[in-house]
Amino acid sequence: MRQSIKTGTERVTIAQVAREAGVSKTSVSRFLGGEFDALSVRLRDQIGTTIARLGYQPSQMARGLKGGRTRLIGMLVADILNPYSVAVLHGAEAACQKYGYTLMLCNTGNDEQREKQSLAALHSYSVEGLLFNTQGRNVTPLKELGQAAFPVVLLDRRVEGCDFDLVGLDNVSAAQLATSHLLEQGYTDIALVVQPLYGVSSRQGRQAGFLQAMNRRPDCHGETLEVHIDQPGHTATVLHEFFLRRRNGGGRIAILAGNGMVSLQIALALQSMKLRFPEDIGLLCFDELAWSPLVGAGISTIEQPTYEIGFTAIERLLVRINGERSGRKEILLDGRLVRRGSTAPVATGHAAP
Repeated sequence: MRQSIKTGTERVTIAQVAREAGVSKTSVSRFLGGEFDALSVRLRDQIGTTIARLGYQPSQMARGLKGGRTRLIGMLVADILNPYSVAVLHGAEAACQKYGYTLMLCNTGNDEQREKQSLAALHSYSVEGLLFNTQGRNVTPLKELGQAAFPVVLLDRRVEGCDFDLVGLDNVSAAQLATSHLLEQGYTDIALVVQPLYGVSSRQGRQAGFLQAMNRRPDCHGETLEVHIDQPGHTATVLHEFFLRRRNGGGRIAILAGNGMVSLQIALALQSMKLRFPEDIGLLCFDELAWSPLVGAGISTIEQPTYEIGFTAIERLLVRINGERSGRKEILLDGRLVRRGSTAPVATGHAAP
């Protein structure tokens, strides 16, 4: 059965891809079917590059009729408004395009009932596997998927009692990097500001890394502040109380924001309090956002490899879809510190070299 798609005025077929890549049609079919172990790295790269150049996409109907497979992958995110989710989505979509799959996205809005409904909807479309960024509270549906041996890869957050693979940031190491940077810049009173920790392993990991770095400096003070960003004014109130507690201690105060959405609330709160960084307070934020270089002297960040996280998660999921039954694996990628003026050394008020 021939599989093709119209691109402009031409129809791109598997035969064309094979000819252009200098490989057999069987090799292209294996690539599209996720049988990566049957192909060398060189062949995989040749085929993937040729598919992208020609704009080839397999016919989902044809493949389904031939092999009983839908070539659909589901992706559930806890909050599509979170810039992290959008950035990871870009990498996941690119991987799906490379390997001939279609990605179906559902946003659960951090709502348990919507998460359950989204899982049911994706099952109705017979997705072959699932990327899951869980809200972290009700894990029963995921445990049921595990019992059914359904392929799932978790994004960013672990789930207790589920042996699924996970791809995400090394949160402990990234928080240590961020906290150590603030301490090296001369800040002595540091608050990690996060959304509620309960049930969210990524936030818990960042807190663990923060506390580990602070424990190496007993002469300094560290606190974890939990905020509800959906409650207007809550972040500003919590920060104001922290600032009042610490401003008379003689130390220099800094804030470490737990993610991009918290970062925005903190920036607005500091503006309302008429606090400048780094003159009055230091600021370092998880997630590199488009506006991070534009605020004041620029906001220092921990940049996550979001594209790589999404791409790698799809590749890991395809390995599971194609039958690998080895033990659970975690792939944790490193964050990168981006230094800007908001964490300038307190002695000079200028950004670190």
